[in-house]
Amino acid sequence: MKKGMLIVCLLGMVSWVSAQRFLLPKGVEQEKIRFELVNNLIIIPMDVNGSELSFILDSGVSSPILFNLTDEDSIQINDVSTISLKGLGDGPPIEALKSENNQFAIGKARSMNQNMFVVLDRELNLSASLGRPVHGIIGWEVFRSFTVEVNYSKKYIRFHKQGTLKTDKLRKMQEIPLILQKKKAFVEGVVTLEDNTEREVKLLVDTGSSDAIWLFRDLEQGLDVPEKSFEEFLGKGLSGEIHGLRTKIKAFRIGNYQLIETKAAFPFRDSFANIINLEDRNGSVGGEVLKRFNLVVDYKNSRLYLKKNGYYKDPFQYNLAGIDIQHNGVRLIRERIADVHGRVKTDDRTAIGSVKILLEPRTRISLVPEIVVSGIRAGSPADEAGLQQGDIILAVNGRKVHEYKLQEIIQMLNEREGKRVKVRIERYNRELSFSFLLKDVFKEKP
Repeated sequence: MKKGMLIVCLLGMVSWVSAQRFLLPKGVEQEKIRFELVNNLIIIPMDVNGSELSFILDSGVSSPILFNLTDEDSIQINDVSTISLKGLGDGPPIEALKSENNQFAIGKARSMNQNMFVVLDRELNLSASLGRPVHGIIGWEVFRSFTVEVNYSKKYIRFHKQGTLKTDKLRKMQEIPLILQKKKAFVEGVVTLEDNTEREVKLLVDTGSSDAIWLFRDLEQGLDVPEKSFEEFLGKGLSGEIHGLRTKIKAFRIGNYQLIETKAAFPFRDSFANIINLEDRNGSVGGEVLKRFNLVVDYKNSRLYLKKNGYYKDPFQYNLAGIDIQHNGVRLIRERIADVHGRVKTDDRTAIGSVKILLEPRTRISLVPEIVVSGIRAGSPADEAGLQQGDIILAVNGRKVHEYKLQEIIQMLNEREGKRVKVRIERYNRELSFSFLLKDVFKEKP
C-alpha cells in the first residue's frame, strides 16, 4: 500500500559541508515561532532570498534541501552548480543543484550566507500527502545555532541564544545525553521485544520522520521482526522509495519514560545501500514518539530535555480503515445555496482553498481540492468493502470532504476501533457508497 502520509527521510550523503549559523539581532535573546503540526511533522515559515516558503524542521537532515517547486513558485537561488545527491531509498543518486550565499530567515533569526541543495525531481512531493504546500527541509543549521525549545502541545518553537535559557525550566525536565556524530544527534534507549527481552538501542533523533520508531534488523544484537507484522511502503528518500515491515514492540524506554505497545517499522536494508556505514546505529526515533514530549534540544552541551505532554498517553495505532488519501488537483462542484422558498443557506465553513462562483441566486460552483484514494492495505476494512486506489472521496459519514482539511478527513476515517464509517466516492463518473467497521490491523487475524 502506498501511504499518503509520507515519512521524510532525506539524508543527503555528500562531502560538501556548510558552516552557516543563524543569528538573532543584537540584544534579542530568543525568538518564538509558531508551527503547524501535520502528520507529526513540524512545519515552519521560512524566508529564502525574499520568498515566503514552508519548511519541515528535520533534525535528521545535514543540509537544507529545497524541493517541490511548481511552475507558480518564484524564487531566486544564488551561485549554482550541479551535484549528485545520495540518500535513503532503493534507487541511484539523483542530480541536484548546489546553491551558495543565500539568505534564510525564520522570524528574526537570520543566516546571511546559507548553502543549500535544490532538488528538481517533481516526484519528491510531500504537499499532496500533507494537504498543504511544503517546499523544503532544514535541520542541522538551526539546531547547532540555538538551544531549541519545541513545545509540541502548544505548537511553538523558541530559539534561545546558547547559554541564555534559564536552568529553572530544565530542572523540571528529564535530562537525556545526546550523541552528536556527523551533523546528526542520537539518543540511547531500550526496546522490549516480543519475547519480553530488552535491547539497548542507539537511535537517530529525527523530527523529519512522521513515524514512531525505525529499527534495523540485526540478529546478532537480538533485533528481529516480531511475528505479527505486515509489509508496507514506509516513505520516500532522496534515492527512491523505502519499503519495510510494520509492527509493534512491547515497549520503548527513553530516560525514565516508557511507552507501551509502540509502533515500529523495520526498513529493508536495500533502502540504506547508499549509506556506506551505519556504524552502531540501530534505527531512529521520529515524530510520533517525540510529539508526546515538550523538548529542549541543546547541541552545544550534548543534551536533550524531555517533559511529557497531553499527547503522552495517546495510543499507538495503525491506519484502522486501511485507506490512504491525498490531494490530487482540483475539481468543480455545483451546490444549491437556497431552499425551495428562496432563503439563502448560511455556510459557516469555507472550503479549503476553494474558488466560488455564483451562477444564479440559488446555485454556486466551487473549485475545491480533489481528494483521492492513494493506497489501500490488502485485507483491510476499506479493501474488503470494495474501495479502490484512484477513487475520488466525496463524503465521509455524510460530511462533504471539501469542507475539511486533509488531516481532518484522515481523522474521520480512523476515529476509533469498532466505529462504522460510510464513504461516498466517485469512480468513472459514477457515485458509489461503501460502509465498513474500523479494525486494529493486529486484531484482524488471530
